[in-house]
Amino acid sequence: MKKIILLLVFSSIGILATSSVPLGGEESLESVFKRIKEEVDQNSKAYVTLGDACKKIGHRLTGSANGKKAEEFAYQLFKSYGFRDTKYEGFQVEAWARDTVTLSVAPPKSDDFRDIKVVALALTPVEANVTGTIIDCGNGLDTDFAAKKDLVKGKVVLANIGLLDAPAGTRNLHRSEKTALAIQYGATGVIFVNTVKGEVLLTGTASVTGNLISIPAVCISLESGTELRKWLVEQPGLLSMIEMHNVSQPIKARNVVATLKGESRKLRHEKIIIGGHLDSWDLATGAIDNGIGSFSVIDIARTFKALGLTSKRTIEFVAFMGEEEGLLGSKAYIERAKRTGGIDNIVYMINLDMVNNVYGFNAGGRDEMLPILKEIGDKIKSIDAKFGNEIHNSAGLHSDHQAFLMEGIPAADPLGKLTRSVLDCYHANCDTFDLVNKSEMETNVKYTAMLLYALGNVPTFPAKKLDFYSTRDFFIKQNLRRELELGNEWRWGDN
Repeated sequence: MKKIILLLVFSSIGILATSSVPLGGEESLESVFKRIKEEVDQNSKAYVTLGDACKKIGHRLTGSANGKKAEEFAYQLFKSYGFRDTKYEGFQVEAWARDTVTLSVAPPKSDDFRDIKVVALALTPVEANVTGTIIDCGNGLDTDFAAKKDLVKGKVVLANIGLLDAPAGTRNLHRSEKTALAIQYGATGVIFVNTVKGEVLLTGTASVTGNLISIPAVCISLESGTELRKWLVEQPGLLSMIEMHNVSQPIKARNVVATLKGESRKLRHEKIIIGGHLDSWDLATGAIDNGIGSFSVIDIARTFKALGLTSKRTIEFVAFMGEEEGLLGSKAYIERAKRTGGIDNIVYMINLDMVNNVYGFNAGGRDEMLPILKEIGDKIKSIDAKFGNEIHNSAGLHSDHQAFLMEGIPAADPLGKLTRSVLDCYHANCDTFDLVNKSEMETNVKYTAMLLYALGNVPTFPAKKLDFYSTRDFFIKQNLRRELELGNEWRWGDN
């Protein structure tokens, strides 16, 4: 009789409970969602713990003393919330740290160099001293380089980080991919122009592989870039001199993993990963990138323990390190799963990277996820009218979910919103705790916890792991092949 009752509780595609009254000993989804909402609204610690980390630790650069403090901070939070199964998973990385950098510009055939305020991008050479003629490659896209393919070799490329004056619908490339193009065309250096007003300097990796690149890459402000371009029009052939000193050495970093073991004998071997990168760049405290994501993940874990929530599947809450320097922590996680034979047990990955004020869910390019996400969203909306309940269906790269997508594992992030003024501080010296909105961050915790609970208990997971060639087809369909090729991640040859 219990089996019949359970069939009434769950819909054919998932978990939708048809009643707010527990049936067959199962608590209804509405009831659990209401408890999650009440717990997060009244007791969330996401905002407070992030504030403490920003104040006590500062930046969380992988491989630095601050990075180690951040790992220990996250570990102790998980333990304090009742996760006895909390562990470090170490990995070896080449730790990069900035030292000094200068950029000077002079008219052709002159030694009257003018200094421009600049910041080095990560994974640039330990030592570089380059002098070269500047060539403006606009937005730094394939078409921009192709238009000047015979002019780039031996020059220092000037290119925008974002897109300026681009046709509607133009797809931007990651700064590391633009650097890779510059290297392919023979450039001796890259000067990136930030596209944010207000003398904002931006950092981030210039490497698509996680290894040091061969040429210096730096960033100047929009204002400096505008002035430099005017000067280039007036005096073509401007010379630039880039001198930098950085530090790079092998170190060990650690992902922090807290495990909630599955309750179902049939499904406990299946594993859902929910993660966000704990590391940040060193120009500020990384409150937005990615404090709001990683500390939301930790508070989702706290919420599960505070409410005594269980999952049929095993859930791992992961604070990844090394994301900013090339997805190093998530790649190490995947390699460990391959070595231990656990890769096929991972059925889904939820990534929170700069996710804020969640208003819906993303199917991540997997059509099979659309019905269950709509079903979960409708149920959330029925108990909380503030939930936007939007569903998108697209895949992207350049965050920790990419390592999972490369193995054919369905992965996505919730849909969230950040104001323009906050986004302008991405990877910049203004990414500080005052940008964080408490209620919006708690929205991450509330709705993502509901999503996680629902997916952890669905009888059959709708999206399956793709095989090698189906994964290739997935990336082609999502128009991600070129980005993977530039990142040296395309595994399928010319197919």
